[in-house]
Amino acid sequence: MTAETSDTRDRPAPLAADPIASAREQWVEHGWEDAAPGMAAITSLMRAHQIALARVEATLKPLGVSFARYEVLMLLLFSKRGSLPMKLVASRLQVHPTSVTNAVDRLEGAGLVTREAHPGDRRALIITLTPEGRAVAEKATAALNTEVFARPGLGAGDVEALIRVLGRMRQQAGDF
Repeated sequence: MTAETSDTRDRPAPLAADPIASAREQWVEHGWEDAAPGMAAITSLMRAHQIALARVEATLKPLGVSFARYEVLMLLLFSKRGSLPMKLVASRLQVHPTSVTNAVDRLEGAGLVTREAHPGDRRALIITLTPEGRAVAEKATAALNTEVFARPGLGAGDVEALIRVLGRMRQQAGDF
């Protein structure tokens, strides 16, 4: 069974109408017409996030990693030495250090990374990718490229437009 076949079997039947469009109409009817487009946009974005995350997690599950752990593996894979200070991992992934600690705990328990004291700063930790971690990162990337990233559910023009729009949103929020 392919991932696509599995996805369609596990999905509930489509709704007869778009609930977000219906909610937008309700917003207007309640006198919130100025906020209705933004509500529809943010709610749509959040639903799209759920859809994308479910596809990604289903692809990664057979490899025993979540998307959060995959991101840590890939950051280490892309680094020159296959290792980075934990604080830098948190900064680059734009997450709280506690989230990185939790991900690293799981990755270390699975033998995919090691954690050592920083030689120049005893308060800091260095996370290093193991050969097993490199193999999982490469397998996960191949699966994600094939099953999710190459087929995001949008045409190429829409993908590029979405990247631009979300990039502006992220920039306005201070991401970069």
